[in-house]
Amino acid sequence: HPVPPAVAAEPARDIPTQSAATSAGRRGCTTDTNPSRTVVTCLGDLRRNNADGRLSRVSATENGISTSSVRNPSRYSPPWTFLTETSDPRVAWKSLVEAVNSVEPGVEIVELTDTYLHATAPTLSPPGLTGQAGQDDIEFLLRAEDNLVLYRSASRTSVFVYPLTQPVSDQNTNLKRLQKIRGKLGWSELGMAQEGSKRLLFSI
Repeated sequence: HPVPPAVAAEPARDIPTQSAATSAGRRGCTTDTNPSRTVVTCLGDLRRNNADGRLSRVSATENGISTSSVRNPSRYSPPWTFLTETSDPRVAWKSLVEAVNSVEPGVEIVELTDTYLHATAPTLSPPGLTGQAGQDDIEFLLRAEDNLVLYRSASRTSVFVYPLTQPVSDQNTNLKRLQKIRGKLGWSELGMAQEGSKRLLFSI
């Protein structure tokens, strides 16, 4: 007997699409796919979209680093303490703003309060990304009561080359930029330092 159409269609709901797999754990995404690669750009992971006021984690489907990625060691980096410079959070925050402004050409602070900083920087790797898609988002959050600064730096766009399920590496550019900022400040990390991805940059 032929299977009723409604029953035959039911299993399809459980089959993940390629776009779902490459944007898993991310929000506000658009996906462009051709037979050789998939490009996913997501704009919904900034702190302003989090009801709890925390910084977002960095998922396995994107390039970056975050103090919130405690369950994903390859995307986690420990908080910074500013006590090596000062015990005054206001002085520390001013120093951080200056370090971000001078770390690399193209870095621009787009939102700044007494406890939150959001900057953007051109995505350096993989190359060829332009416009809003070709940006990294850098966020810092001051926890004055704990003498800590939390942070997140992540590329808006991930490129997947068939048949790979991991994005083309950013060559640790997000991590290296953060390390430059911390180096300028002379602050300490509270935990094991993140060594970065060992994935290679494939041609796209």
